[in-house]
Parts: sequence; C-alpha cells; structure tokens
Amino acid sequence: MESERIADHVEIVEVAARDGLQSDPSMLDTATKVELITRAVAAGIRRVEAVSFVNPNRVPQMADAESVMASLPRDLGASYIGLVLNRRGFDRAVAAGVDEINVVVVVTDTFAERNQGTDTDGLVAVWADIADAARQVGLFTSVTLSASFGCPYEGEVPVSRLVEVAERVAAHAPDELALADSIGVAVPTDVARRVDAVREAVGDSIGLRCHFHNTRNTGLANAVAAVESGVRVLDSSLGGVGGCPFAPNATGNIPTEDLVYLLERMGHHTGVDLDALVATVPWMEGVLEHPTPGLLAKAGVFPSH
Repeated sequence: MESERIADHVEIVEVAARDGLQSDPSMLDTATKVELITRAVAAGIRRVEAVSFVNPNRVPQMADAESVMASLPRDLGASYIGLVLNRRGFDRAVAAGVDEINVVVVVTDTFAERNQGTDTDGLVAVWADIADAARQVGLFTSVTLSASFGCPYEGEVPVSRLVEVAERVAAHAPDELALADSIGVAVPTDVARRVDAVREAVGDSIGLRCHFHNTRNTGLANAVAAVESGVRVLDSSLGGVGGCPFAPNATGNIPTEDLVYLLERMGHHTGVDLDALVATVPWMEGVLEHPTPGLLAKAGVFPSH
C-alpha cells in the first residue's frame, strides 16, 4: 500500500514567482512576491522556483532576487529554487541561501544564442562548471532542457538532438532533468516519446520533470501524458501566468490550480489544498491588475468543498 501511495504522488513545482512574473508587464514589489510565494507554500506546495539571478537589465522583474530570498519564511518546509544562467548567478544564489539551483541548457543553438548569448555547447560547459561548484556546497541541482519539444527559430527539434544534449548534461550528474516545452508546441504522443527516449538515455538515477506551456491549449493534456509515462514532478504557475520573454508568443504556463484539480480527480495525490489555491487567484489578479488565464478559479471546484 505504501508503494502504491508513493507511485500515485505527483509533486508540483510552483513557478509563478519566477517564470510567471518574468514576462508579466506588472512590476511587483518584494513584499508582494513574498506573499505570493508564502500563499503557495501555505497551500501545500513544497518546491517553489522563487527567484532568478540574471541580469536585471534584461529581466527587471527579477532585480530583487536577494531581497526576496532574505524575506521568505523558512519554517514552513518549502524548498526554494533559484534559476542561474552562469557562474556569477550561481555565486549570487549561494550567497542568497537558495535550497536548490536550476540551470537552463537550451537544446537548439539559435535559441541558445538569442536567449543566453552562446550556443548549446557553451551552455553545457557552463552547467559542467556549476555542477562541480554545487556539489561542493551540497545544493540540489536541476537542469532545464529548454526547447525540448520545438524551437521558435529552428522549428522541429529531432528526438535525437534532445537525447544527445540530455546525455551530455547527464554526464555531469544533475539530480533532476526538466524537459521544457518553452513555446507550447508539444502534444501528448510527442511527450511520451521524448520522455521515454530521455529516460532510456540517462537512466533512472536522474529524476525527470516536465515544464509545459499552454500556448496552443495542449499543456494539461501534455501533463497527463507525462504522468502516464512515469514523470512524477511537474512545473505549473498559479493562475497560468507567465511565458518566456525571449521566445515569441510563448504565453502561459499551465495553471497550478487547474493541474491539481486534474491530478486529484485522476487519483493522484499532490498534497496541495486546492481551495487555498483557488482563493489565491483573485488576489493575484488584483496585484497584477489583469485577469489570469486559468479556468478552475472561474468555474469553481467540483464537487464544491
């Protein structure tokens, strides 16, 4: 029975505070960001991508990363993730006291150049350097393989290319690999195929996670496909806010509240208080000063709690 319970558990990584806000026109102050994260943690979320340590001139929404980290509650059992793109960002993240780091390696050279100013080889080299440093300080590490399902500049990404990059990243032993549909082009059959191919290539010692955007209204279907393929960690964003500021028209992460409703109705345990999530969405819309794309908060939980 215990093994069955564990198999049915799906972990949610809340990304609204980072991936959600980084491309939102609203500029929230530090206290509001901290409240957003605290509300998610109070609802049962145990992993939060809270900040990114990037150039504030490129992503001004993330300029207060150190201040956010200094203000987060540390007694609620949450693990706070910091996104880093280079060694300088890593050093800032360690100094700020993150619990985990997430490094981005873009699968295609053109998107890598547009997004981070170097090709995929350069990003793998950055990850290799950071991996060694992270091990020395005992940080949990994840690597997001951006554009795993399609590229806004090169188009279709062959499975063989994804597997090749995944193998090179896995050689430096991240704790977790995240396959990201950065522009929202994936469909369930492709998710199943790519998850299986990457798992076969890197083995079971590295955890798999998926990050879907709902740009073309396939995000939740893709989440189901990932879970049915054995993935037990999914990214999502409260209200469905966010996207990639460096990819044209890459709108909308999958909404956390919609995802939790879907998973729980399917029989998967998330450990998240759905009513608390739903109650947070109107507050979010108020501080962002615009509607959010998620649907559950508009329709209501069924059956009503």
